[in-house]
Amino acid sequence: MRVAQVEYEGQIRTAIVSSQDSVSLLAPGITPIDALTTEQPIAEELPLDQVRLKPPVVPPTMRDFSVFEQHMEGVRKNFDPNATVPEVWYASPFCYFTNPHALTGPNDEIPVPPGCRDLDLELEVAAVIGRPGKDLTPDEATKHIAGYTIFNDWSARDLQLAEMALGLGMCKGKDFANTLGPWVVTPDELERYKDKDRFDLALEATINGRSLGKDTLANMAWSFEELVSYASRGTWVRPGDVLGSGTCGCGCLLELRGRGQEWEPLAPGDVVTLAVEGIGTLTNTVVAGVDPIPLPRARQVDYQAPG
Repeated sequence: MRVAQVEYEGQIRTAIVSSQDSVSLLAPGITPIDALTTEQPIAEELPLDQVRLKPPVVPPTMRDFSVFEQHMEGVRKNFDPNATVPEVWYASPFCYFTNPHALTGPNDEIPVPPGCRDLDLELEVAAVIGRPGKDLTPDEATKHIAGYTIFNDWSARDLQLAEMALGLGMCKGKDFANTLGPWVVTPDELERYKDKDRFDLALEATINGRSLGKDTLANMAWSFEELVSYASRGTWVRPGDVLGSGTCGCGCLLELRGRGQEWEPLAPGDVVTLAVEGIGTLTNTVVAGVDPIPLPRARQVDYQAPG
């Protein structure tokens, strides 16, 4: 089953994508998580071109992991051509929280964030949580994944790298746009692609029709069940939470530059399409943004350090 959110006659409705060219609307008030976890009656069937696809879920939280070794190595080569993946990366999955209020959907325009001169895309797949859980084992986590969607974790690389120099993580380099879509696909739809505990799904990103390269979701260093288990360690995952896989190999410009390829930053007018076998495609167009509102430098004060 494929569950979407659509805009129809001024309302946001949950819908089941019945075929390539039609959707079945559910009754008003039914959420995507409702549709993913319990059977719902169909209210009305419509041609797909009569509705506008919206982000398929509205997540309360968004965690983003980084579990593709090729991506990690290529990014590090931007700073040292002899760089390899650090040993700490292999010890356990890691993630950061990104901004659910910066949610965008299929065909939405993506403004260049204020002050950014190096805009990048990131091709990922995300799991959507359907049931609450805490301290889950990977086997237990299987029942808590309601489905999967495509995730573009847009990045303002120049802002991101400047912020990370402080050691606090990422802020304005990441929180301006998080695109999900075109819908959420339930796990049973992807069973035929299963390779043990991974999905062997072909992944490809293109800019204006030019391919960045290809990868497979089977190259994840940890499975989605293991990511859910880690995310739930000592805390809760809740229905609607989104867990991104992190960028696949050949899934962003920063990695490709680290490998010696010449790619210009994304610019207004560029059309970015992410394709994931078994799920679909997600397309957005970059548009001009606004200038940053200027702020003064930090106010410095005289102080006496303790001790």
